[in-house]
Amino acid sequence: MAHERTYDPADATLAQLRSLALALPESTEVEAWGRPTFRAGKMFAVYGRTPEDGANLIVKPDPEDLPGLRDDGRFYVPPYFKTWLALDLDDTTDWLEVNELLDASYRQVAPKRLTDRLEGS
Repeated sequence: MAHERTYDPADATLAQLRSLALALPESTEVEAWGRPTFRAGKMFAVYGRTPEDGANLIVKPDPEDLPGLRDDGRFYVPPYFKTWLALDLDDTTDWLEVNELLDASYRQVAPKRLTDRLEGS
């Protein structure tokens, strides 16, 4: 069953997120569930936007970082992604932090040959 698109492809927040996610080696953007997802073989990030809640980013954090992130009130467990965390994106978003979250999530799913390309960068 096809899902209705839940985002505007020209959304400025998505454009910023897209530029960071697609800078990772061999990452791609694939629409799934009506949302943009970013993948390196497997999915490492999902962008969501609702009229009620605004924009958010869903990532798969490093297991070592998970307890600290869960204690941070800005993060929450999104529906259907039990081991992932979501962060709302707005005018106060720290894009350096978002880049770090994307990098950590990418490293959780990307093949070793791709994560090896990140070492030293």
